[in-house]
Amino acid sequence: MSNIPIGVQLYSVRTECAKDLPKTLAAIAKMGYAGAEFAGYYDYSAKDLRKMLDDVGLNCCGTHIGLDTLQGDALKATVEFNQILGNKFLIVPWIDEAKRANKAACTETAKVFNAIADALEPFGMRTGYHNHHAEFTPVDGETPWDSLFGATKSSVVMQLDTGNGLAGNADLIGILKKFPGRAGTLHLKPYSPSLAATGGMEAGFKPLIGEDEVPWNDVFSLVEGAGGTEWYIVEYESDAYPPLEAVDRCLKVLRGWGK
Repeated sequence: MSNIPIGVQLYSVRTECAKDLPKTLAAIAKMGYAGAEFAGYYDYSAKDLRKMLDDVGLNCCGTHIGLDTLQGDALKATVEFNQILGNKFLIVPWIDEAKRANKAACTETAKVFNAIADALEPFGMRTGYHNHHAEFTPVDGETPWDSLFGATKSSVVMQLDTGNGLAGNADLIGILKKFPGRAGTLHLKPYSPSLAATGGMEAGFKPLIGEDEVPWNDVFSLVEGAGGTEWYIVEYESDAYPPLEAVDRCLKVLRGWGK
């Protein structure tokens, strides 16, 4: 059994969260998940969110927030909010295309992430970046992903999303070898390039973990061998299955693999 706990990205069950967040968190905990990563707070206070988590025995394993919330005057409020949540991973899920358009842009963006990392260090928190598919299209011979993480400090989390990566033809194994120990949290998202080839990118996201084409054994071997990963985080975003059923089935497969 892996000693890396498994959380779920709440974007996977966003409709359920919007209807009844406490009930949804309880259902996730009952499945056996250890944590929840937020993608929005549904107008709840940090204290209310923390109580919901505590009531069902979940930890906050991260949050997806805008880059603007980690800069300037907004940073203090963001830190305070996440201190209450008990969360250390403040992950940016998207940046404007201009900030990753080429190597020069990525180098400047890396400076921003490095400065945020320094500002968060006294609080025991870390920032990081989460990919979609576009970061893996080479520009002048190098992918924006490589340009960004080649210029960021090791303390900046590389939250590699496996499914989004494959959707962009990323070399997942090559990335994990190139940046060992950088995946402080890892998004476990299924994807099938074969289905995408005939049905389009969205079709590639339909399979559940275990029915897809992510090279899971190699991914887990590299991540666990390099160390530094504190959470596996399941994300399933297709409508091919009911959301709660999908994340439950994904976790069952992972448990069957000894995760």
